[in-house]
Amino acid sequence: MHPCTLDGRSCGRRSLPDTSHPQVVLPTVGRETVLNFPAPPPLSLYVHVPWCVRKCPYCDFNSFEARDEIPEHDYVSALLRDLDRAAPGVTGREIISIFIGGGTPSLLSGETIHQLLGGVQTRLAVRPDVEITLESNPGAVETAHLRDYRSAGVNRLSIGVQSFRDAQLEALGRIHRGGEALAAYHAAREAGFENINLDLMFGLPGDHQSGALEDLNTAIHLGPAHLSWYQLTLEPNTAFYRHPPPLPNDEESWEIQQAGQTLLAQHDYRQYEVSAYARDGKVCHHNLNYWEFGDYLGIGAGAHSKITEISHPRVVRFSKQGNPKTYMAAAGTAEALVGEHVIEAREMIVEFMMNALRLKRGFPLSLFLSRTGLPITALEPMLREAAQRGFLLWEEDRIQPTDLGYQYLNELIYLFYQEEPA
Repeated sequence: MHPCTLDGRSCGRRSLPDTSHPQVVLPTVGRETVLNFPAPPPLSLYVHVPWCVRKCPYCDFNSFEARDEIPEHDYVSALLRDLDRAAPGVTGREIISIFIGGGTPSLLSGETIHQLLGGVQTRLAVRPDVEITLESNPGAVETAHLRDYRSAGVNRLSIGVQSFRDAQLEALGRIHRGGEALAAYHAAREAGFENINLDLMFGLPGDHQSGALEDLNTAIHLGPAHLSWYQLTLEPNTAFYRHPPPLPNDEESWEIQQAGQTLLAQHDYRQYEVSAYARDGKVCHHNLNYWEFGDYLGIGAGAHSKITEISHPRVVRFSKQGNPKTYMAAAGTAEALVGEHVIEAREMIVEFMMNALRLKRGFPLSLFLSRTGLPITALEPMLREAAQRGFLLWEEDRIQPTDLGYQYLNELIYLFYQEEPA
């Protein structure tokens, strides 16, 4: 997953023991391949807020402990300068979703969020029914702030619960307790939020199936519109990676996942992505745009962008300075950028499939054409190999992972990594 904040993180899929693969040569797809985009893809805006109360030992996001008062006014000014510089590159394109992630954005005041969203509206074309998500953490949000966020235009709240059990929360290094997580949800409903996501993990230190399902049952009975339920993974550059806690083994985690998915389905939470479950069609449109390989404009310390350029067809990734002080000093200038990468045709295939194959329903082949600018022939050899292995269903225009392919998603995606032709 690309390092933009999403509801849910890891793929959480097994790998097959047989990892031998025939090499498929694609002579029609090389470095000089000309891309052909029929139209720009949908465009989202991601806003990164890098501060949190305390860095969690499993977190590999660009976040920093707020040891002093957060410079809210200066940071929003930097965000808007950043946007001023980026906006000409997306002139005429409509923003379909906004995601304010972190870090812990709920450390910011309602006035700050109002200033931010007002500044976005004056600089970009924003769809009238735009989905605006703000991430919050129990123990780092006030009820008054929630009402202010709602009045500022935020219409979707994602609450980082992780667990309702105090022992597991302590093992994860979280600052809240289970009771505070329940209180945060009820406060959000009282503030007028109907579209709420609860973020939960399983496979926690010292975890077991009954405890994980207890967490899930608690969340289900609260009745949120959306649940992100995913396995804890040990990411490089984290405290847990350096000093791993005792975690359930792969078989135990797989049993937890199967039991949890059955429970979610029984309560009408439809799985539409690896770790995303929604009621009443309340999918997260922002994350869906990532998985369908749409474009996103990222502003903030450490934010990333993916932009499709039609005039001289290419897809470019940008990344910003990660340190908040450095970013604020450079925002609005070329110095704010620390990376720019044009995605080559072969990379495009892998990146598209890494995202689109996460979707339970799969994708139409026409989506591959419109999002990558590549011909379907570039994909056909790998699709045939995956179908022969029983990983994919290929029916006319639609590609969909089978149950086996979804179970072994890492192995399926591996089939789309190809060597350069000789």
